Amino acid sequence: MREGDERNPRCLVTGATGYIGGRLVPELLAAGHRVRALARSPAALRDHPWAGRAEVVRGDVTDAASVRDAMRDVDVAYYLVHALGGGSGFERRDREAARIFGEEARAAGVRRIVYLGGLTPEGVPVRELSPHLRSRAEVGDILLRSGVPTAVLRAAVVIGSGSASFEMLRYLTERLPVMVTPSWVGTRVQPIAVRDVLRYLVGSAGLPGEVNRTFDIGGPDRLTYRDMMHRYARVAGLPHRLVLPVPMLTPGLSSQWIGLVTPVPRAIARPLAESLRHEVVCRESDIERYVPSPPGHPLPFDTALAYALRRVREADVATRWSSASTPGAPSDPLPTDPGWAGGSLYTDRRELTVDASPTALWRVIEGIGGDNGWYSFPLAWAVRGWLDRLAGGVGLRRGRRDAARLRVGDSLDFWRVEEIEPRRLLRLRAEMKLPGLAWLEMYAEQSPDGRTRYRQRALFHPRGLLGHAYWWSVSPFHAVVFGGMARNIARTAARTSVREQPGRTE
Repeated sequence: MREGDERNPRCLVTGATGYIGGRLVPELLAAGHRVRALARSPAALRDHPWAGRAEVVRGDVTDAASVRDAMRDVDVAYYLVHALGGGSGFERRDREAARIFGEEARAAGVRRIVYLGGLTPEGVPVRELSPHLRSRAEVGDILLRSGVPTAVLRAAVVIGSGSASFEMLRYLTERLPVMVTPSWVGTRVQPIAVRDVLRYLVGSAGLPGEVNRTFDIGGPDRLTYRDMMHRYARVAGLPHRLVLPVPMLTPGLSSQWIGLVTPVPRAIARPLAESLRHEVVCRESDIERYVPSPPGHPLPFDTALAYALRRVREADVATRWSSASTPGAPSDPLPTDPGWAGGSLYTDRRELTVDASPTALWRVIEGIGGDNGWYSFPLAWAVRGWLDRLAGGVGLRRGRRDAARLRVGDSLDFWRVEEIEPRRLLRLRAEMKLPGLAWLEMYAEQSPDGRTRYRQRALFHPRGLLGHAYWWSVSPFHAVVFGGMARNIARTAARTSVREQPGRTE
């Protein structure tokens, strides 16, 4: 044990840009721990409220050298990454990443690994599990055999504002008063509130050194998915929902159905649906011997729902399932301008003088997307979103984490915030299905004569002949889509500016 580590351990958190990792870091800091966050793109953590109190390092769990550097002087290492639905070969990638993590942790003298995995059904052979659950179980086994004392926490459905499981439940129940559903709605699961998951994760840092095992974690309720939908409707104040299960909806068809009704794309919906084929309930509650629950915890299902709904309605969602990049989404940064030697880079530029202050213009720019839309030809944006969903992409339904404020790394419909210069620049990177890479930039600037200027750039780096054909096929519509967008943003900023001036009306 390093001097002073027992009371003030240094914790390495992987997956800090994800749903659980992004919430775990501030909880560890609040508990007095020192935190180092590992991220492939450290800039994605720059705007988090806790960023100035945690050490952020660049790295990838599949890169042994970066993991080795991140493990230096670490006492407790949290493994919170999964290649969730990440295309063919994701089980192999998960296996290799876990092996690297365990080996580097042992070499660095890390005293504990903590891993959040999935609850597996009792009596079901491993070969019959879904690929997603099978991989998570295998990762846990690899870490348990790493030579570093490991706690594998296994949870089923996590209920919290912004979680994929909660969003799936929420949208299915709210949008479909009558549902024809897969047979798995009759399967029992044991949901757990995200608050309790985080409490167990933080508490696991102090487990005795001899503890090297799995722990099942869950709330007090064992419910079918049908029960969960009915109880969601009651807590949310909705009329009773009619649920009609049919046997022919396979996990594949279920994921298509979920993808059409909810914001959760097929790549994530499929493993969630597959994990519900078998009953997943806790077989023990031994974690309570080491991390005892305070009165009222673990939270009952209805209470967890009420907390999550309140966060959503108050626009106070810290992280969402889409905080981490969607599997298969491009992640390349914008090529350096102007002397980029990487091939073609098509550009659509728009520039307008705006009868508003730069501050008023910036508010409109930062509020784009979600319920506010994209300020031009709504039908075209809606059609593009539906086409993306049909191709397995995220579509427009991810919306925004916060109605007024953005931070680097936020998902924004089918874009992701790549860069923000407050009150000047918003750069978005496209995550829709495209034969290339695309960005959208919006600037609020003041010209030398004191007037406010709005600048907008849409950039596209084509991939192959199909990419070039795609750009030229859609370019005739740019005047309507991008030109209309620029004009309407300018008009909205001007109207907002007029309303804010005392004694003036439009």
